[in-house]
Amino acid sequence: MATAGIVLAAGQSARFGAGNKLLADFRGRPLASYAAAAMRAARFDHKIAVIASAEVADLFGGHQIVAAPVTGLAQSGSLRLGLAHARKLGAEHVVIALADMPFVTAALLDAVAGAAVGQGAAVAFDGAARKPPAAFGKSYFDRLAAMTGDRGAAPLIRALPARALVRADPAMLADIDTPADLAALAARGR
Repeated sequence: MATAGIVLAAGQSARFGAGNKLLADFRGRPLASYAAAAMRAARFDHKIAVIASAEVADLFGGHQIVAAPVTGLAQSGSLRLGLAHARKLGAEHVVIALADMPFVTAALLDAVAGAAVGQGAAVAFDGAARKPPAAFGKSYFDRLAAMTGDRGAAPLIRALPARALVRADPAMLADIDTPADLAALAARGR
């Protein structure tokens, strides 16, 4: 069964302010480079990055780049683009990750993918909230393609049963939405 990892990296970053959040310096590297490295190291058949910026695309060597037609595409639009590409490749499972989550590891991506194989879907869980990465089998593809707005697969993730939750350290699931988030997470653990 072919699995495609999809990194969504074409969003608006409206709360971040001026500049491209994914290119912002985080511990000496561009923020999105962490998600790129984790996906690159995961054991997936295909690695896809949905990108709106050529500069961000440069960070995703080894990935199949799907160019978003506009900058600031809603997360559901990015998801549809990545899913359509995964379908063309014959993927039977997809693992969706976000480019603004620098602490997600290849091991977590692989664990979420593995948990979805037997139950159709799985999502990371920090003990309080369900957060990407999330994995979905082919039976979910039409529902994923029908998602709208800037919450991506959130409605499907909320509906997953408890057995589909993959426990992860809350720190690993931190995401960066604002410059304050970037500064706080950059300082953590140093």
